[in-house]
Amino acid sequence: MDLKVTYPEIGATRTRDLPPGYRHLERGTVLDAPLDRPAEILMTWGLHERCGLRPEPTAPRAAAGVEVALRFAGVMRIPCQVVWAEETPELVGFGYGSLPGHPERGEAAFLLEPLGDRTRFTVRSFSVPGTVASRLARPVAQAIQTRATDRWLSAMAEALR
Repeated sequence: MDLKVTYPEIGATRTRDLPPGYRHLERGTVLDAPLDRPAEILMTWGLHERCGLRPEPTAPRAAAGVEVALRFAGVMRIPCQVVWAEETPELVGFGYGSLPGHPERGEAAFLLEPLGDRTRFTVRSFSVPGTVASRLARPVAQAIQTRATDRWLSAMAEALR
């Protein structure tokens, strides 16, 4: 697999052992649905669509090596590459990393874990500014990133209602 990401700590979002020197962000919620329902939404880019992004993936399902350009508001293009993916009875999710042109350098993961007839959904990331503009606007960029993380969680819950 040819990974083109812009940081060396590939796959670190799979566990809670995130690399030093980055901003770490982790949020989670419990969903009132069994694992299979949110898993299908997540792995087929439906969550991204529900968050107002227009994903342009190289494959219809998230899998290691798949590249995806996330279009936002018709102007912003956020290029990412899936660096790991898992679909087992114990865990469904993936992590993608920044590609050249992304405003940040780092990785984000979307994790689903079964809790009987409910599911724990976690979004975990590590990042640093990847462009001069994001460095200069770091507080604003961090606020946007935190808000986006909270939106992932609420959008998934809304999709299951």
